[in-house]
Amino acid sequence: MSDDNPSYEAAREELIEVVRTLEAGGTGLEESLALWERGEKLATTCQQWLDGARARLDAARSDDASE
Repeated sequence: MSDDNPSYEAAREELIEVVRTLEAGGTGLEESLALWERGEKLATTCQQWLDGARARLDAARSDDASE
């Protein structure tokens, strides 16, 4: 997958690093804003993966129930 569409695991790991960096402080305003924006994008990516997984599980359950 590309950097713009990482796997769930890759997005989660990078998000953890972004949060650690922001919590540690010591970054300038521009870098902090860039990290925040990247973190927001990664959080959205993770949520999309989780929503997709939930939809697949719900569909599988519906298929099992209708059989």
